[in-house]
Amino acid sequence: MSDATLLVELLTEELPPKALPRLGETFAITIHKELVARGLADEAAAVRPFASPRRLAVTVAGVRTEGVAREVTEKIMPVAVALDADGKPKAPLLKKLEAKGIPESEIAKFERRMDGKAEALFYTSTVPGATLDDVLAEAVGVAIKALPIPKVMRWGAGEAQFVRPVHRLTLLHGDRVVPGCVLDLPSGRVTRGHRFMSRGEIELVNADAYEATLLAEGKVVPSFDERRANIDSQLTAEAARQQAQLGDYADLLDEVTALVEHPTVYVGQFEEEFLAVPQECLILTMRANQKYFPLFDNTGKLLNRFLIVSNMHVQDPSNIVQGNQRVVRPRLADARFFFETDRKQPLASRLARLGNVVYHNKLGSVLERVDRLEKLAGTIAHRLGADHTAAARAARLAKADLVTEMVGEFPELQGIMGRYYAQHDGEGEVVATAIEAHYRPRFAGDALPVGHVAAAVALADKLDALVGFFGIGQLPTGDKDPFGLRRAALGVLRILMETPLPLDLAALVDDAADGFDAGLLDAGFAPALLAFMQERLRNLLREAGHGAETVDAVLALNPTRIDQVPARLAAVTAFRALPEAEALAAANKRITNILKKADATPGAPDVLLLQEDAEKAVFEQLNALAPQVAAYFDHEDYTEALRVLAGLRSAVDRFFDEVMVMAEEPRVRANRLALLAALAGQMNRVADLSRLSA
Repeated sequence: MSDATLLVELLTEELPPKALPRLGETFAITIHKELVARGLADEAAAVRPFASPRRLAVTVAGVRTEGVAREVTEKIMPVAVALDADGKPKAPLLKKLEAKGIPESEIAKFERRMDGKAEALFYTSTVPGATLDDVLAEAVGVAIKALPIPKVMRWGAGEAQFVRPVHRLTLLHGDRVVPGCVLDLPSGRVTRGHRFMSRGEIELVNADAYEATLLAEGKVVPSFDERRANIDSQLTAEAARQQAQLGDYADLLDEVTALVEHPTVYVGQFEEEFLAVPQECLILTMRANQKYFPLFDNTGKLLNRFLIVSNMHVQDPSNIVQGNQRVVRPRLADARFFFETDRKQPLASRLARLGNVVYHNKLGSVLERVDRLEKLAGTIAHRLGADHTAAARAARLAKADLVTEMVGEFPELQGIMGRYYAQHDGEGEVVATAIEAHYRPRFAGDALPVGHVAAAVALADKLDALVGFFGIGQLPTGDKDPFGLRRAALGVLRILMETPLPLDLAALVDDAADGFDAGLLDAGFAPALLAFMQERLRNLLREAGHGAETVDAVLALNPTRIDQVPARLAAVTAFRALPEAEALAAANKRITNILKKADATPGAPDVLLLQEDAEKAVFEQLNALAPQVAAYFDHEDYTEALRVLAGLRSAVDRFFDEVMVMAEEPRVRANRLALLAALAGQMNRVADLSRLSA
């Protein structure tokens, strides 16, 4: 046999569901890559990954029994080291040939060519192709080691290690078993299907029959993607029959796909009386604990029905449905108990308990943090002209739900339950809304807090964390960020930029620092924090599709009014489309370089010291345009400001053609440097245009 489909399958115990899609994809990609590297498969070969709760597998089409022979060129050594003046081999070359098993007669075939600055000898040989039988087990071993597995385990008496015990290994090339041993298991052609619905051991006839055989005899849909699509189709159809909606269910769909091999959807229900509990509690209970899909009406209100994705298909599903209903009922009853118990005690009365909850050993308790948040939120709201009393009250109560029964059981509901309990206590709607919203945005793409009061509390929460941890030297390192400071920084930036809010970031950092006890924070932490946030802003803008040079030009000015950044980016983008842009950017770069080399900081240019017509023209035109630029800048119309400045191009070009900046007479030289500094000051008010020049 020459070319045929290859099947590799590991039959395991239940694999970690959240990791399963990545495990399956990585396993397939790596095996294909290893086969290609050994000349046994083509880059364009059809690769089909399979991943189910109890198996990782892949089929690769057109795999060869023996790899194609290929030419390999390798550098032997520099000519000066290898050959003497007469071109005869020296001892180092002969020793190298012996080590590599290359006959001395092959020296005549060596190629001499330049390698950097020295001439070297190169040898081209034909390497026979690998055989599948010899290398497949090794390739599978490489694929196993490449899997993203944080922890491995051992089983039985052997030394094999994997994320879960592995019971069988299948290596089939066409209809032939490829010999090999992986994880102490010899290869074969026998697999198993569904734990309960399969007919038992299944002997695979050939690799091409793998998927169809597993489905027909093993009652397993081995493809993760097909299983996911199957479940999605069943869920959508059943929801339509129930005249209901599924809400946001993509994450749960992936997890459930990794838990079942033969999916079938059934409908369950619970007593309507549980709907008196906030629906977020019930939804979380059903999704997180039971892996059920809640159903909603057209307005998004929770119904007392849910969908079950079972791993069994039976004619009469009543036992399955009733069993799941029995399981979920106590969970819903717990949620109701927590909710009713919590409401017996006002949020405000829980604040004292926060004094016993440590926020950080250097930054105090959560209650001490609440004191800081209350003050900071009020200050930010005042800066925004918002209701600072409401902001302070919301910040005062924002963390109180952390010591409730419901949040103790379901930490994901912090903030959400605070809103419900605040409403029950008679707090104003603005306060209640801000309590929930102060955690936003919780993740990339999450909604921002709505309203200035909510934004003030959300900013206070994140700024207090950033200032506190940077102030005590607890900075993120590498991929480690235990206090979520990158997320907090992105939250602050998004709130300021996307709301937008006319607040100065540096002033906000100072406001937050004022809330900490004197001497607690390291002196000089603020520049490091602002630099950290600017780098987060750079990444955020690049991910949004803005060009690297445009972003660099804007951020080179270290803007702290983050709300103005989008307008500056738009202005620079529009400026770059102007015909004058390239020349002005180059001139700006030239000016920047000249000023860097100046001995002293230039003052204001003196009109009486202007000698050349070209420098007088720049001075006059700059003074004429300055009021227009200032007016546009004051109204944050940066696009028009740069458009006006583009009118300087002809005068600037003439200046550099006709004027010697570094004149011999010191006063004239200093005055020309002052003129360039004034020109740069106007041109770089929106962004550092020199960054746009190559």
